[in-house]
Amino acid sequence: MSDTSSAQPARNVVLVHGAYADGSSWSDVIPLLQRAGLTVTAVQNPLTSLADDVAATNRALDRQDGPTVLVSHSWAGTIISEAGNHPRVTALVYVAARAPDAGEDYAALAAKYPTPPANAGLVHHDGYAQLSESAFLADFAGGIEETRARALYAVQGPIAKDLFQGRTTTAAWRDRQCYYSISTQDRTTAPELERFLADRMNATTIEVESSHLAMVTHPETIADLILMATRGTRSPA
Repeated sequence: MSDTSSAQPARNVVLVHGAYADGSSWSDVIPLLQRAGLTVTAVQNPLTSLADDVAATNRALDRQDGPTVLVSHSWAGTIISEAGNHPRVTALVYVAARAPDAGEDYAALAAKYPTPPANAGLVHHDGYAQLSESAFLADFAGGIEETRARALYAVQGPIAKDLFQGRTTTAAWRDRQCYYSISTQDRTTAPELERFLADRMNATTIEVESSHLAMVTHPETIADLILMATRGTRSPA
């Protein structure tokens, strides 16, 4: 991270959801951030291409009125790595998220780590893919009460079959202060890969005993990490 990119205090937070989800995946974190006096926006990604998702995120960033923390989950780490150099962004938060380098073949990188069980649960139809209900409940939303997990399954966003082939042209995490939450019980992204990504970006890092959806299972912990990012600090206040 360059010396000129230290995070300023921010009053705005933009939350970006990942694949197989929508903006409601942040619904437990949002009121905690609002209670802290922050203006919060949750992006609704089309999940049709990296360019489309970045455009949706940039539209949300353009509407902010000052310094903003940009937060990602899962696939959205790719989005904020591309969009995170927006002039309003002061810090980046990654929750069990991808963080490719510019032009990096992320699939090749991920192949160096254990294959997560969720990969076997993809169901393809008409050019889009979703997780099967069994894979979603066991591997994506593990540890979440069944009624809530099934509701999250019902709103999962189908992804374009070639969504993950999109490559970034920049790596904003090289120029912004970064924070990373590793999910130690993750069955959608290998925790070993998450640790590598956090170390590579020199992020302020926490580990949460959680499945892939740490913002649902541990909303207070994730909100606290985001609040650290808004203050530009590397430890709790």
